[in-house]
Amino acid sequence: MEHLEGFNDNMIANNLEPYFLTHPGEVIKDELEFRGISQRRLAKEIGVPASQLNELLNGKRALSAEMALLIGHALDIEAEPLLALQMKYNLLSAKRNKSFLERLKEIPKIAAIL
Repeated sequence: MEHLEGFNDNMIANNLEPYFLTHPGEVIKDELEFRGISQRRLAKEIGVPASQLNELLNGKRALSAEMALLIGHALDIEAEPLLALQMKYNLLSAKRNKSFLERLKEIPKIAAIL
């Protein structure tokens, strides 16, 4: 992997994680509000129950690839950044889950680093 000039992996600023997690549903919800589109209308247009969309927009449901594509198509936005945001959200949530971190500590490393 090629590094950018002046970028140092060891610099603290290059390894910061956000304090607050951002669920992709929040971003989509903001986009709907900005455009003046109701949740019910979007749900109808993409063919999903309004309750399912509402759960996503309120961070109670993960964004699937299919849902990202449906929403992306309806709003003319790219699905990939939304999915990347979901992955980041998932990873940071796992890293902040104390019981999961304890479980990780119990797993021995079985691969040698080359």
